[in-house]
Amino acid sequence: MSAYAAMTRATYLAYVRDRTSVFFTFAFPLLFLVVFGLLFRGQTVNGGLAYINYIAPGVLAWGIGNAALFGVAFTLMHWRRDDLLRLVWRTPTPLPTVLASRYAVALGTGLVQAVLFTAVALLPVFGLHLAASWPAALPVLLLGVTAFVAVGLVVGGLANTPEAVAAIANCVMVPMAFLSGAFYPVDLMPGWLQAFSRVLPLRWFVDGVTDALAGRGGLLGPATDCLALAVFAGLFALLAARTFRWSNRT
Repeated sequence: MSAYAAMTRATYLAYVRDRTSVFFTFAFPLLFLVVFGLLFRGQTVNGGLAYINYIAPGVLAWGIGNAALFGVAFTLMHWRRDDLLRLVWRTPTPLPTVLASRYAVALGTGLVQAVLFTAVALLPVFGLHLAASWPAALPVLLLGVTAFVAVGLVVGGLANTPEAVAAIANCVMVPMAFLSGAFYPVDLMPGWLQAFSRVLPLRWFVDGVTDALAGRGGLLGPATDCLALAVFAGLFALLAARTFRWSNRT
């Protein structure tokens, strides 16, 4: 078994054994779907778009980004705090292999979240309708997970305790959720807030999933969103490289 396969398997097993974390990773976004989907059932937003076709992609993008950021940030913090990274440093296994294994788990989790969430949203009680452009959501999901994994690496590189991870991550994700259109239509915000939301990666993630699943903007919309997410992923990856530490002792 290769080092990458062994690390991925170990990371996956460590993740699924934390049943509380796994439960809330999948159940929390579904709770928002049930509440908002039933509360505003039959209403429209954004010039006639069915509310479910707006809120489902938004909550889905937020849930996947949230899980990627928190999961990677907590993992990196624990690896450094427990000196596992120092042990890796003394082995032939390169650091990119270790981080790639955690990225693979985050990507797999995001895909499972997307399938489960979409299957529930398609139930008649919610009535999500997928446009013919829905496959375009796949590259958006890939780049969205990548961008928020990079943000998680930054948070995990800065925080030394679980409390610090939770505090920093929540300060990032909670305001972003409301300013990026995940729960509240961006079109209803003041012009300056709409402009500001474009510097937030979640805005492009939400727009990309919505454009693909709702058929909004053809294929150009998701393509533009993918480009923006790729830029964010690159920027945060560079920042993560600058903030990375092998141990809390250094």
